[in-house]
Amino acid sequence: MARHIATKSVVDAVTDDVRGRILSGELTADTAVTELEIATAYNVARPTAKAAIEKLVAESLLVRGAHKSARVATLGPDSVRDIYLARAYLESEILRRLAASRTVPQEAVRANAELLAMAGAGDLALVEPDMRFHTALVDAVGNERTTRMYRSLVSEVRLCMTRVQSLHLLDSAAIHGEHEQILRYLAAGDADAAAATLDTHLATARERLAAAVDGAGNNG
Repeated sequence: MARHIATKSVVDAVTDDVRGRILSGELTADTAVTELEIATAYNVARPTAKAAIEKLVAESLLVRGAHKSARVATLGPDSVRDIYLARAYLESEILRRLAASRTVPQEAVRANAELLAMAGAGDLALVEPDMRFHTALVDAVGNERTTRMYRSLVSEVRLCMTRVQSLHLLDSAAIHGEHEQILRYLAAGDADAAAATLDTHLATARERLAAAVDGAGNNG
């Protein structure tokens, strides 16, 4: 039975739904993602299916070799570290700019409160408010291209988490506390302290996730 897709841009709608299936773990690296299968599943033309696949390849969620079907990307520990370092570079500068104007994004405050309320909900559930906290900081600067770049990184973080969601890497109370520190430093206009707290926060997450992904790869 064809999956129902609301028509905004058909390509965007198909892309969004397939992305959701990848990030939920429904689609894995074991399953080929072909134009025919996407076209059939969503009752769209092959060029539409191809365009959706290409968008997800550009986001690094799908990979495709020459003359091969696309598959969900498998990210190793080196890729995890690279993603988190890129996040640190972007977010550190973002925090410095927010601190300069003592800006505390309210969406970040709300996401952090939600994170604490979801204690015990499971790692994949906690990823959503955690990522929304960080994305809200980036969005608050108001630069469209920076936001677009950052959301691509966030998608790759979520992709990593789908592989290790049963390992309970995330401590909602600890993450909430570190987020609160960052928000307090922003309100105080202390750019150096906000950036330093972020660096420690991301470094801890980076090494935990890299070790877990490495273990999952070795056991797979």
